[in-house]
Order: sequence, then C-alpha cells, then structure tokens
Amino acid sequence: MIYRILGKTGLKVSEIGFGGEWLERHPEEESVALLKYAHEKGINIVDCWMPDPKSRDIIGKAMEGCRDSWYVQGHIGSTYQDGQYVRSRDLQYVKPAFEDLLNRLRTDYIDLGMIHYIDSLEEWNSVMESPYIEYVHELHQKGIIRHIGLSTHNPVIGKLAVKTGFIEMILFSINPAFDMRPATDDLDSMFAGYDNTSFSGIDPDRAEFYRLCEENNVGLTVMKGFFGGRLFNAEQSPFGVAFTPSQLIHYALTRPGVASILCGYDTKEQVDAAIAYESASDDEKDYASVIAAAPLHAYSGQCTYCGHCKPCLVNIDIAMVNKLYDLAAAQPSVPESVSEHYRALDITASACLGCGSCEERCPFGVGIADRMTKAAELFGF
Repeated sequence: MIYRILGKTGLKVSEIGFGGEWLERHPEEESVALLKYAHEKGINIVDCWMPDPKSRDIIGKAMEGCRDSWYVQGHIGSTYQDGQYVRSRDLQYVKPAFEDLLNRLRTDYIDLGMIHYIDSLEEWNSVMESPYIEYVHELHQKGIIRHIGLSTHNPVIGKLAVKTGFIEMILFSINPAFDMRPATDDLDSMFAGYDNTSFSGIDPDRAEFYRLCEENNVGLTVMKGFFGGRLFNAEQSPFGVAFTPSQLIHYALTRPGVASILCGYDTKEQVDAAIAYESASDDEKDYASVIAAAPLHAYSGQCTYCGHCKPCLVNIDIAMVNKLYDLAAAQPSVPESVSEHYRALDITASACLGCGSCEERCPFGVGIADRMTKAAELFGF
C-alpha cells in the first residue's frame, strides 16, 4: 500500500481508503470483519458520515485495540432523528450526534472533523456565520477534532473552503463524468440541459479548485469515485466504454491535491479489487483512452445511491430499493438473489406516499416516487 500526506494535516493516509456507507447493509459481525480485513491490507482511513448506530458501532468495534492506526473522517452535522438521517446545523441535534459518534467509535478524538455536506452558497454563508461553526472551532481548539475538514460536491464551495485558511482538507466527489460538468450551487441542476454533445474537457471551476488545493496544501479525499458503479457499465457510461476500478482509482489519484480515494465495499473481493491497483500496470491504469471517446448520454435522473434522499416519511430505504431495482431491471427476469434482498427489506417500495420530499433532496433530480412505483410493480409488492 502506498501512503500519501493529506495536505497540511500531515497525516499519512493510504491512497486506497474505506467509504463506510454500506456497512449497515450486512450483519454486524460480517462488516466488522470486512473493516479489519481492509486494515490488514493496509487501509488506514475510513469515512463515517453515517449517523445510524449500527454503522458507528461497526467502525468502533473494528478499530478496537488499533485506534491509533486508523484515521477517521467524522462528520459534524449528520444527525439521527426518529430513526432517520437528517443533515442539521442546529446544535441541539448536532452536539448529541457528535458525542454519540465518539461513544460508538470508542474514542475521545476524531482525526478529521468534517463540516458535513455544504453544496449551496446560501448554506455556506449561513453556516460560516452560525453557532455551528463556532462549535466546530471549539472542538478543534480542545483537540477533540485534530483537523477541520469539509465535504462538498460543488467546486465553488470547495474554493471558498480552501480560502478560509482553517479548513485543512476536503472530501470531494471526483470521477471523469463529474469533472466535465459545470459547477452549480444546486446539484439538482448539475446535469440539467445536457444535450448529448461531446465533453470539452474538465470544467474550469473544478480545474481551478484542484489547483487551489495543490497551491494551498489542502488535501483531498475522494467520494463517488465509481459513480455508484455506473462507470463500470459501457451502456451507462457517458464515454461509451466501461471503466475498471484501477482506471477510476488512478483518475482520482491523479487529480491535484488528492491523497486517498474512499471506495465502498460489500465484500473482501471488492477490497482486493481496489487494492489490486497497487500492482496494476500502466496499461491497466490507463483511463485517457476511455475519456477520449464521446459521451453517449447524461446522468440526469439516475440514482447513485448516495443516501441524501433520506429521511423518508415512511422509512423506505430509498437508496437500497433503487439499487435493487436497477439490478433487477437490467436483467431479462428478476434474479432470485435480488428478490431475496428486496423481500428482506423492512419496508418495500409499495409503501411510498408519493410526497416528493425525497426528490427535493436528491442531488441528481431522480424521479424517486415514479421509481418506487416501478419497483413495486417489478417485484410484485
């Protein structure tokens, strides 16, 4: 495993990291073992944006006895209210959620205290003048968070974060498709108006953001590097050719300022596939020939299973339903394994009220209510 310095934090992180978003999908013992396996392979950085107790407990148990050899990205403002994820800046929710993070991770400090998910200028301005940011600074001054970070999908917000001087690293969404779309204060419009013309190169705002990070020694960790797996599929890739994990990892790691790409894993085999990058040949890492091809279609309306559609009023696991629907709809008939996963859900798509509140939070304009109807029809309930 190769380790890189994460900007001005000085932390030496594995260039292949662990995105913990899907840990709750599996039995606790299985997920704890998966994290430990990744650590044995050299992975030493994990992102915990998830507020749910199960995910946090899993990470805490996996780090027990080796906490000092892990670097944790812990998010401030990711809260759990009435059994659902809620992004909040209200300290009556933020403080207990962060204290819960410490308790469940069985630690008294967080290496990278993340200002959780800011994409709009309006929210940026509000947060930077609020008691919330004062709380972040207080945690930093006390050493409870060792370094201040921020997560965003918007390079304009990223540039503002770099210029603050106190934000030392940024969790940012990076993949070839994202890099060629213009910046927006509202991710709902990120792919709006895309007309199937060829990409003309990296978006200037993103290029400038990477440059500023490099110049100011602000480290980057990467989320959504595989775009929910869509870039592995030639029919869904805007370049008309499927990427491999090594190509996408290499793409992310070659962006200025990037120290680590945090991949999502369900199995040890997926960990091995990511780690294989370390021994891959130059030809196996080559993404340039893929990017040179013209795009076939945009991604507007396509779910990447990011989870920002939460909370659902009736507690549907929307991201998982969408994932299972996509897996099933791509087949001539619904695979039995997919049906079993769907049947195992506590609440299925048929419970959808069609209220549309999830659609307001979706960064890619997915017609979620319509997809819930289609999923219920496809699976039969």
